[in-house]
Amino acid sequence: MQLHAIDLTIILLYLLATILLGVFISKRASKGLDSYFLGDRGMPWYILGVSNASGMFDITGTMWLVYILFVYGLKSVWLPWVWPVFNQIFLMVFLSTWLRRSNVMTGAEWITLRFGKGKGSNLSHISVVVFALISVIGFLAYDFKGIGKFATQFLPWDLTNMIPGVSSANMYSFIFMGITAIYVVSGGMFSVVFTEVLQFVIMTIASLAVGIIAMAKVSPAMLEHVLPDGWKNIFFGWRLDLDWSGILNSANAKIAADGYSLFGIVFMMMLFKGILISMAGPAPNYDMQRILATKSPREASLMSGFVNVALFFPRYCMIAGLGVLALAFFLPELRAMGSNVDFEMILPYALRNFIPIGFLGLLLAGLLAAFMSTFAATVNAAPAYIINDIYRRYINPKADDKKLVVYSKIASIAVVLVGMGFGLIVESINSITLWIVSALWGGYAAANVLKWYWWRFNGYGYFWGMVSGILAALAVPKILPSLSALNSFPIILAFSIIFCIAGSLLSKPESEQVLKEFYSRVRPWGFWGPIDKLVRAENPSFQKNMNFKRDMLNVAVGIIWQTTLVALPIFIITRQWLFAFVCALISAATLYALKKNWYEKLPLD
Repeated sequence: MQLHAIDLTIILLYLLATILLGVFISKRASKGLDSYFLGDRGMPWYILGVSNASGMFDITGTMWLVYILFVYGLKSVWLPWVWPVFNQIFLMVFLSTWLRRSNVMTGAEWITLRFGKGKGSNLSHISVVVFALISVIGFLAYDFKGIGKFATQFLPWDLTNMIPGVSSANMYSFIFMGITAIYVVSGGMFSVVFTEVLQFVIMTIASLAVGIIAMAKVSPAMLEHVLPDGWKNIFFGWRLDLDWSGILNSANAKIAADGYSLFGIVFMMMLFKGILISMAGPAPNYDMQRILATKSPREASLMSGFVNVALFFPRYCMIAGLGVLALAFFLPELRAMGSNVDFEMILPYALRNFIPIGFLGLLLAGLLAAFMSTFAATVNAAPAYIINDIYRRYINPKADDKKLVVYSKIASIAVVLVGMGFGLIVESINSITLWIVSALWGGYAAANVLKWYWWRFNGYGYFWGMVSGILAALAVPKILPSLSALNSFPIILAFSIIFCIAGSLLSKPESEQVLKEFYSRVRPWGFWGPIDKLVRAENPSFQKNMNFKRDMLNVAVGIIWQTTLVALPIFIITRQWLFAFVCALISAATLYALKKNWYEKLPLD
């Protein structure tokens, strides 16, 4: 595709502005690790919320979401629960507050607070560092695959064999990841956050523009002519009951390959997996970093709540708009692909053919911004584990801050290079997506649920749970290649739980002092009875956390609210006005309930 000079100019100006802004701010990051990784914990919660939302608005995920909307229709609203997207509700309601009270820099440092400094703690500390680095590299490979595939559809230059044996798509990935690394490495958290705010503004404008263009170009009658029965129905039974026969037969094959035909069972599996992973708290990535960078526990919860508002409605305006345009106009090309149909090309097709000059440049800049936001946030989170949790803890505890910042920059470059290397061998966006969210997170869930809620869980249990979970996540796809990533989750989880419990019960509990310090600082609810008695014996004024029922009610209400933010733009752009009105009413009612039962009862500390 040949981009118009206006569109190319907009893209180049955006890239230049992003680099200059990031480098300009970089001086603020040089004071020490707290500045470099957490921005001195001085940024407002709403700025961090926009930054976090921007980091989640990634180009690779957007391509996947457009594909599932195209194929599954309104039922695609439920499929992102495989991540699970409602983890932000658990964070908003209580987990962000708990995590911020810990006052640590990384997830691995949090382990020291929870398990002390004995051998079990050291082992668990190492295991969470390894998991963090594996997950970061997985996400970088995910970003690598998406940006290369996207760029080749729009940018006019064929870069094949600029490096012998490297495709044009991979070459574009190297270029864009290298450009983004410039300001991430030089500026740390400050550069990442402030460039992400700029990127979020561009993405929001672009998203709303796509939704408006889709409504202008596609009438309800045009959609009715091409949609299978049930596409517009958000509800489902045991079976998916969505038949593309005679319209796009390859879509039926894709549904079967995804394993979603028995949708009721898939939904229950996603809900079960999603609740467990959400209760485990944030994975050691940029989401956790934004929570730890807030000023207080209250602002940590507000930041996580704001992510839902900032992310879902504008993003789904783009997703729904692109999906509707492709449904109306792209079916002949998809039919011509036969059995080799590539649904991940729906997004590039819709952009190429229906977005006018100027707006296309803005939209492409927005999607590049989405990639750069996710990539930048991921890269910035990783070196904290290498430098703070490995180098400073085990190699050179007395290293000065300037040296640590320099080493952090070197570590960032190394992480980017390794992520690129893995991106070269990944087969598809869908394969890496499902492996990250199902298999790898299956290895993470058990140990990280138990660490919050069970006093007897110790460092040895955490270590053996994490190691067994990670090994199972790596081994199960090889041993049982026919098993889907989602269906492998229970096997990986069960394997990890056995080792978690055995590792804990076959070793001594953590010291009372460590447990009392953690419990009194973080104040979780759960199975903490013996420790609660010890703390209250020393401090009779200590108040036990009695908010379990209220928190769970707010989680349920919050998930409904979040789902309306996803469904509402789809109803609007497909002009299902009655459903849109009902959805808006439910959204308003649940938001009011959250105001009364969550916002007004947030802690003031």
